[in-house]
Amino acid sequence: MRRIAKTASEKHGTIVVRRAPAKKSRAILQFGTLRIPAAIGRSGTTALKREGDGATPIASMRVLHGFWRGDRMLGLTTALPMQRIRSGMLWCDAPESPSYNQLVRTPFKASHEEMRRSDGLYDVCLVLDWNITSRRRNRGSAIFFHLIRPGYEPTAGCVAVKARDMMRLLPLLRRGSRLRVA
Repeated sequence: MRRIAKTASEKHGTIVVRRAPAKKSRAILQFGTLRIPAAIGRSGTTALKREGDGATPIASMRVLHGFWRGDRMLGLTTALPMQRIRSGMLWCDAPESPSYNQLVRTPFKASHEEMRRSDGLYDVCLVLDWNITSRRRNRGSAIFFHLIRPGYEPTAGCVAVKARDMMRLLPLLRRGSRLRVA
């Protein structure tokens, strides 16, 4: 019997995110046999993502790299390239800025998000390739895979899970892994 080469998704893994039936901002994340509850955008999912719409884009997105709070999260195990979050790190969410949907540093006047958050959402934050390698104004920014608020509160368009679930997934992820919102 001839062995068929594994596809990229089999080699590197694909996380599949499907909306939960009861609430548009809740989802079930599946990676292999692992099934994890998650939160998604307050507006549910959309195929026509726009800046500020509160929806999670329906797409297959590469996991590019990540950030973590070294003062809060110790002992991360992952093959993904990870950068420690430092004071002054921001993410530009201003469509009119040449730095739109990119990491920037203080001082920065255009609209942005703090990466070093006090609420812990970005203690582990994976950057998804939504509107990054091919950026277009107003198509959405800062679409991350990050930690969740208590009670599975909706996100602004990201995918979020509990810290213990993120720690279970991190060792399984590497360059080439994908997150597919169905």
